[in-house]
Amino acid sequence: MKIAVIGATGYVGNAVVQELAARGHEVTAFARNTGKVFQAANVRAEAADVTAADFAGRLKGFDAVVSAFNPGWSNPNIGADFTRGANAIVEAAKAAQVPYLLVVGGAGSLYVAPGLQVIDTPDFPKEIYDGANAARHLLTDLQQRSDVNWAFVSPPARLGADAGFSEERTGRYRLGKDDLLMENSEVPAGISVADLAVAIADDAEKKAHLHQRFTVAAE
Repeated sequence: MKIAVIGATGYVGNAVVQELAARGHEVTAFARNTGKVFQAANVRAEAADVTAADFAGRLKGFDAVVSAFNPGWSNPNIGADFTRGANAIVEAAKAAQVPYLLVVGGAGSLYVAPGLQVIDTPDFPKEIYDGANAARHLLTDLQQRSDVNWAFVSPPARLGADAGFSEERTGRYRLGKDDLLMENSEVPAGISVADLAVAIADDAEKKAHLHQRFTVAAE
């Protein structure tokens, strides 16, 4: 397949590029700094500004597009920058008639109880609230739309070693929908970024969650 990855040098984007390349897909890696893109014979690095007027034209002809766009958790304007960039990507995907746009969001919009999302719990880290809230609003907006072939994946609460999980690729995972997956009744589930990339690649290949949000965690 011909698959584009937006945000291809980020933590998730880089893992997705590597997974897709290993599977033999023709990968176009859009990034602000192409020098950091994973190198392989079937990976083409392209510099991109997702808010540029010509970006929609550059999304034409792909079988699927994975958006791992994130302006950076340390960015003081992450909320506004995420919203502007993510909205531009969605509109570009619509204009380009992308068959499947898989947006990588966050765990903040998952539910821990009826009507209660992770982001609204007392212990949610304030330093990432603005970015997580922007991702939540993006999901809410997408859920009202059928004019874009969107899907949205929320990682679990613990992603990779920085969140106290692991970086091991097992090739296995379990699926959920809108609720935060748990390891047991006390501990939120996690996944390695490599296994998250496996789940993302599987989903992009199968176009398995059109107009749906889903989540994944380690088995």
